[in-house]
Parts: sequence; structure tokens; C-alpha cells
Amino acid sequence: MKKTLAAAGLLLATACAPTSKFSEEQLARLSTLAGQVEAEQLMGHVRALTGSHQEDTPLSCTQVQRDQYAPACYMTRDRARDLMKSRLEAVGLQVRTQEGQRGELTFTNLLADLPGTTHPEEIVLVGAHFDAHYVGADDNSTGVAGVLELARVLSQYRFERTIRFVGFDLEEPGMIGSGHYVDELGEEKLAGVIIFDCIGYYDTRPGSQGSMPGLPAPDTGDFLAIIGNDHSIDLATDLHQLNEHLQFMKLVSVIAPGDGTTSVSVSASLIRSDHAAFWYGGHKALFLTDTANLRNPNYHQESDKPETLAPDYFRRAVQVSAVGLATWAGGPQ
Repeated sequence: MKKTLAAAGLLLATACAPTSKFSEEQLARLSTLAGQVEAEQLMGHVRALTGSHQEDTPLSCTQVQRDQYAPACYMTRDRARDLMKSRLEAVGLQVRTQEGQRGELTFTNLLADLPGTTHPEEIVLVGAHFDAHYVGADDNSTGVAGVLELARVLSQYRFERTIRFVGFDLEEPGMIGSGHYVDELGEEKLAGVIIFDCIGYYDTRPGSQGSMPGLPAPDTGDFLAIIGNDHSIDLATDLHQLNEHLQFMKLVSVIAPGDGTTSVSVSASLIRSDHAAFWYGGHKALFLTDTANLRNPNYHQESDKPETLAPDYFRRAVQVSAVGLATWAGGPQ
């Protein structure tokens, strides 16, 4: 997640539409699916990913970067990308790469599809960036682990629409990989998008949660934040309704006005990760996060390690995502 902050003043919603559109049968199927998400699987991925970052060679660093923002000199991605690719393949998915270059930086996104049965041309996407500062346990090994665990669970089912699992490169320098991905979409239709960035750090102590200036928020860091815009409010509503029925965890939604990309300060605070590329492209997308530096003192620090995470909350965050993705994809079948 990029390190930016700005003043904000916007709608904060902890509950959405009162009338549910989900049947008891559908909720039962979704509950069974979500029950297959395992904390140890998630943490195993995190430990492997942080190990890959620790063993990797950082990207080249200028003296200006070293003086102005030291974490930029400890950014790695190659071994994490290779690990993500191998683990997607291990659950039976075919992985293709999407390569590009911006300035002196080359990048490689990873894409793996679970083809839809009746509307394969319509895509539901879940993605996370695999580049990180230091070993990057929360930012963003948790996001990558979430994608990998969803790939394991969801690939056991079939869905009407295609579910696409994506690893984005070079989010930290400015959402480079995701920007390229959206630019290359062409005529593909995205039915819904979830982006993970920092989803594993939770703190139940009062006073553990900070907020953006002008934006009211709970003072305890025990919730998952859902960041959306007006175009994606229906997706946020679905997650809230599903969570109300299935009782996974506390959710707090923040909805940016319009497409979320205007120059007003409220939007500047909410385009800090790869979902912003989708908003700029006019696509529905939700950003799921533990709020990073507004809660986690280890953000972009050497101390961002697996032992600082909260595995049960982490699992619940991925469960919320699993039932939303499954619903939008028209399943499970």
C-alpha cells in the first residue's frame, strides 16, 4: 500500500440495505464453502512469502530514495512472484504472465482463471500485489495468501462466471502492474473486483485504531475495512448482507463519492492501492484492508513479520471475501 494520507470527509456505513436477497439454501452453500478457509493454510503462505522476500535481492535503490524513504531500498518481488505462481499451479490452475515496462522498471503480473460454466466471458476478479518492503508480512503477504487460499477453496467448485486470481507487480512504486492490467483489459467484462492489501493485522485494544482527518472511525482495530465508490456500492452491500447472515466479523465500509478518483481530499485518501486502477478505468472494485498504517505500527517497517498477525481475524476476512466472490460468480455449483 502506498504511503499517502489526506484529509477526508465522506459517508461511513456499517450497515447497508435491510432486505436480504439471499435464500436460506444459498446461504447454507456459502457457509459450507467459507468453512473450508483455513487459518493455517493462510499463515503457511505468509511464512513462505516472507521467507521468499528475505532471501531475495532488493531492487536497485538511489541515494535520494535512501535519504527520503528508506523502505524503498528494501523492496523485493521476484521470489514472491515465483512462489505465487507455483502455488496457483499446485491447485490445478494454469497461470499466464502479463509483462511490461515503465521507465527502467520491468514488471510481470500473474493471471490464473477458473473458467465459468455458462458465462465465461464475464469475470469476477480477486487480486493482490506481491512486491513488498522488507519481508512484508501484512503488506502484502497477507493479501497474496488470501488470493492463494481462495484459489484452493474456490477451485473445488464451479461457477457460472469466470473467477480470475491475479498477482500484481510493483504496487509500491505507484500501482504499475495493476494500471497496466486495466489498460490491457480491452472488451473483457468485469462483474466484480476485490483487491486485498494488508488484511491480517487486528488489535482489540481501545485506542488501537487511527482515522483519517475528518473521517469518523471506530477506535478499536478489530474490523475489516471495505473501501468502495458509488459505482461499487452494490458489491459492498452484498458483503454486508452476507456477513450479517453468516456472522464472520465486524465490517466498516467507506464509500467514496462518484467514481472515487476526483481531486477532492476525501478521494485522495482512498486510492492507495491497486483498486484505484480499476476505479480510473470505470470498473466496480472493492478494496479490503485492515487499514495498514492507521492501525499497524509495523507498516513498511522491518518489524512487519508473521508473528504480529492475528490468524483468526485474517481467516474471517478471507471468508467474507470468499462468499462475496462466489455469489458474484453465480455459485457455488
